[in-house]
This record gives sequence, C-alpha cells and structure tokens, in this order.
Amino acid sequence: MIAATLRANAAHAPQASSTYSDVEWKARTDLAAAYKLFDRLGMTDLIYTHMSARIPDTPDHFLINPYGLMFHEVTPDNLVKVDIDGNLVDGRDGDAINPAGFTIHSAVHHARPDVGAVIHLHTDAGMAVSAQADGLLPITQHSLRWYNRIAYHTYEGIALDLAERERLVADLGNHHSMILRNHGLLTVGQDVAEAAVLMYYLEQACKQQIMAMAGGRPLIYPSPEVCEHTAQQYERAYPRAGVLEWDSLLRWLDGTTGPTGPR
Repeated sequence: MIAATLRANAAHAPQASSTYSDVEWKARTDLAAAYKLFDRLGMTDLIYTHMSARIPDTPDHFLINPYGLMFHEVTPDNLVKVDIDGNLVDGRDGDAINPAGFTIHSAVHHARPDVGAVIHLHTDAGMAVSAQADGLLPITQHSLRWYNRIAYHTYEGIALDLAERERLVADLGNHHSMILRNHGLLTVGQDVAEAAVLMYYLEQACKQQIMAMAGGRPLIYPSPEVCEHTAQQYERAYPRAGVLEWDSLLRWLDGTTGPTGPR
C-alpha cells in the first residue's frame, strides 16, 4: 500500500527543476557522491538500500534514491525529494522510493532535527554482526569508536510498518550509529560526509570482528578503562567524522588522485 501511495504521488509530481539553491545542490552532490563511494567499495545490495540527506533550506524535505536504481546510477539530478509525510515534492514521472526506506529515513529526519543525513546499508559484515548476540565487540581500534556508543534495534521484519518508526527512533536515541538486528547498519550525521565516514569505519569494524572470530583463537579485549579512553580520543582529539576525509574521497571518486598521486 505504501509503494502504491508513493507511486500515485509521483505520477502527479512536477518534473525535477533544472535549478536548485546552493545548499540543496551541495546536498545533492554530496549524497550522489556517497552512492558512488559505496558502489565503488562494493557495499551495495542491488536496489534495496538507501541513503538520504535533509535539504538545509527546506528542513522538512529530504533527498533519497529513486526506487529501482542501483547505486552507480544515482546522480545529483535524479535524486528524489520527499517530505516527512511521504509526498514526492520533486521527481520525474514514475519515480517512487523504497517504502522501507521511507519508513526508516522519515522516522529519523522527523525525530532528529540535528541529523542532516542518514545511511542504511546491508553489508556482509554488518549483517553478520547484526546476527551475533553480543553485537559489536571492543576488540579493534576501529570498533572502540563505538564503545558504549552504539544503539541496537530488534528485528521486526521488513520495515513496511510505519508504526515501527517510533520504536526505531527510540532505540537510536542520541546515538550516531545503530545496528539493526538481523538486518544491517545505520549511521547518521550532521551531513553526508559524517554519516558516510562513520558507515565506512563501522563496516570495517564489523569485518575485522568476523575475521578475528574466524581465526578460532581467543580474543584479546582491552580493559574497560582503555576502551573508554580510546572512545573519548575519537570524540575529543579529532574533528567529527568526515571533516578530514571527505574532500580526499571526492577527489578519489572524481579520478583526480589515485594510488600513485595526482593524475
């Protein structure tokens, strides 16, 4: 029913405008870059995962991928603009969004005005850790960023029930990252850059955990004091995620830099 409603809204939506405000265009280009980034990293699930970005000058509107496009097909111009109630504000004839994507992203954007971007992926390692009873273990430097700082949401089936939104945002609370049990990973940020870099390192932490456990040998756990100290170092000794990394990632995606330097 949700999908039918979204498609009905899309049928009456205006064609995408050729001009956008500067802040909307920045949100569009950054979000499209995130799709390109995770496609290049192989962190995709065909057409079924999604990322969104709030439009700063119209904060009740957010951008998300059109349903049916793979990550490498997403561009700044074909992103769909939707409001918190699920109405398509700006898109092309026939556009729709993933109904589960709308459930998740509308919930977070409505409940967290501090959030400018939301990323939800079904990565191999992330889904594997989401199915482990102990969740993310504090066993690597990457994972210690999330020591006592990650949320969990119990699996309720495919996120088609709008009633799940209340429980999802209650579980997320004020965290910037959440493991959706038996499902995947979710990160949020002030902007696309923060959410994307958090997602990259959260997946790395999950991948390293699966590899360490596969070795079949006892694991070494730092003391709780060292774990907390390291988590605070991430918070206090460095800028927030994305501030240092995003421009270099954009250069990599644009092909202006490579493993041997400028091209």
